[in-house]
Amino acid sequence: MRKKTKIIGIFIVLPSIVAIAIFVYGFISWTFRVSTSDWNSFSKLARGMYRFVGFRNYERLFMDKRFITDLWNLLFFTLMFMFGSIALGLILALLVDKGVKGSRVFQTIFLYPMAVAFVVTGTVWGWIFNPGIIPDSPSGINLLMKGLGFESLMWKWYISTEHIGPFNLALIPVAIAAIWQMSGYVMALYLAGLRSIPQSIIEAAKVDGASSWKMFWKVKIPMLKPVTLSAMIILGHISLKVFDLIYAMTGSGPNNVTDMPAIYMFELTFRSNKYALGSAISILMLLAVAIVIVPYLVSAFKKE
Repeated sequence: MRKKTKIIGIFIVLPSIVAIAIFVYGFISWTFRVSTSDWNSFSKLARGMYRFVGFRNYERLFMDKRFITDLWNLLFFTLMFMFGSIALGLILALLVDKGVKGSRVFQTIFLYPMAVAFVVTGTVWGWIFNPGIIPDSPSGINLLMKGLGFESLMWKWYISTEHIGPFNLALIPVAIAAIWQMSGYVMALYLAGLRSIPQSIIEAAKVDGASSWKMFWKVKIPMLKPVTLSAMIILGHISLKVFDLIYAMTGSGPNNVTDMPAIYMFELTFRSNKYALGSAISILMLLAVAIVIVPYLVSAFKKE
């Protein structure tokens, strides 16, 4: 009977296993194969003659100035996005957790951006940060500044080519849009974490004379470490594969100031027909996400 139940269970999950094997790992394997080929034109792809070139496409990428710029942009965008979302999410969670009047309404308002697609967010924030023609015909936030008499603060925002070393300042408005989108989700994570802290621990800290500030740093923050780690993993992998938000908002921008590896991969593959180079970027992005995700999953499975 037990053996029969086991066989039935295997047959139930078998279609899912086959589908994942083909449509996930099969396509990953195929993409890697393409990345080691010379299929960098439509005619070569159409002929279907595979010629192995090793890791030559990867070498070309790391010698490509635009790809190096993309990696720097991705690094700075990820840092701003993660720090901003976690800091704002934690502040919002603390405010909502205090249970002030109307906190449930604000909780819904803070969560709402998460329900909006990244494409919509990118389009709307693209309008807001559209600089217009400075100083005669500004638009978006620059128009507001002109109306308030702060003409000196008008700026080119996401089309600015100003930079500090490898850090392009045009990434700031892009990061603001991403933080607006995800901070509500981080708030929900922290709110669940705050409400799971046993009340007995809070009361014990109060009896010991802990101030509100000490309670926050010495009790709540240490107990929220797993939530912070989860938030970092989730935000990190979203950031590494960011495409739709930036593509809808700015695209690559002048001098590639807001370019990202995903945008470069899209343009190489679907606009320039350089399938092998595009596949190489895909594999590098997959490795970057795996570096973030796999240690977390291994740690989670060990705890279970």
